[in-house]
Amino acid sequence: MAASGVTSPEVAPVPPSGAPHESPAVVTVPLILLAIPSVCAGWLIGTILYGNYFGTSIYFSPQHTVMEKLAQQFHGAVPMMLHALTSLPFWFALAGLAAAWYLYIARPDLPAVLRRKAGVLVTILMEKYGFDRFNDWFFAGGARLVGGGLWKAGDVAVIDGFINGAARAVGWVAAEIRNLQSGFIYHYAFAMIIGMLVLLTMIFIA
Repeated sequence: MAASGVTSPEVAPVPPSGAPHESPAVVTVPLILLAIPSVCAGWLIGTILYGNYFGTSIYFSPQHTVMEKLAQQFHGAVPMMLHALTSLPFWFALAGLAAAWYLYIARPDLPAVLRRKAGVLVTILMEKYGFDRFNDWFFAGGARLVGGGLWKAGDVAVIDGFINGAARAVGWVAAEIRNLQSGFIYHYAFAMIIGMLVLLTMIFIA
């Protein structure tokens, strides 16, 4: 669809500043560099996996016959490629390309018609069978609920409450003790007399 320049009624129009274009070299070049060794590795897979490439550095126990069974199914890179042409994933991919071309190039009016006729099926697919909503409600919502509870109970109530409560207690004690320091000499003399009486009383009782 991007190559032909044809847009479908189901697709929002692309703004002029966002016209379709090829990926920049910073994206394309690394992909090409990764594809080259991938192709080469495909031709060498038989020698590496089922030959004696690693020698005795990798040992397989006689009880584990997985590699032996895989080797029986491997007949070379070319037979593997030919076999891929007969597999369902390959034909599903071709069917997807053909359907996309027909719906968005040959008949761009057809997706809107199919959407109207499908009805609830489109809604189910668009909602992804409800899994996203469930995950957001159960997992994400549950995590937010637990986090909010821990914040209110642990941080606000316990930590902040204890620290702020200790600070308020210190302030209250300091304010009450400050009332005892009036600056009048007779108050201090009276406190000294009371203190001496308390000490004498404790001495005589002891």
